[in-house]
Amino acid sequence: MQTGKMLVADHNGVYMIKFTGDVRLTLCHTLDEYLERMSSDENFMGVTVDLSQVDGIDSTSLGLLAKLAIQSKKCCQKTPTILSPNPDITRLLESMGFQKVFNILHSPINNENDLDELAEVHGCEESVRCTVIDAHKVLMGMNDKNRVIFSELVTALEVCKTY
Repeated sequence: MQTGKMLVADHNGVYMIKFTGDVRLTLCHTLDEYLERMSSDENFMGVTVDLSQVDGIDSTSLGLLAKLAIQSKKCCQKTPTILSPNPDITRLLESMGFQKVFNILHSPINNENDLDELAEVHGCEESVRCTVIDAHKVLMGMNDKNRVIFSELVTALEVCKTY
């Protein structure tokens, strides 16, 4: 599998995020920082996430995408869009309840020329741990099934915090 990358573009407050490869924990700090930048943009009008070239995506990244959906709805009262032509990725999204917070379309973006690769941001171990906890709490808040699946992980990570 190809290491995950994050490509981004924005035009007058309309954002595009495209992931490629295997999207894992290593991109969580980069994604979280970019989400903060987007949500603080006073011109923010919406976002589309393209997962058409994703080989795999972990639960931390999914939690951050759920956070993006919640922030988008709060900022501009618009439901963001995920482009997911891969049936396996779409099935994963739907199993987590993403159809409730995203419009899921099954076609890729047509023009990638305006996308720039976002440099990976590395956080300290504590910062990454907090991001992982927060991302999974967002997933847990989406439905009871997610709450059951991720509650032990969150508890274990929170216990590590006290040591």
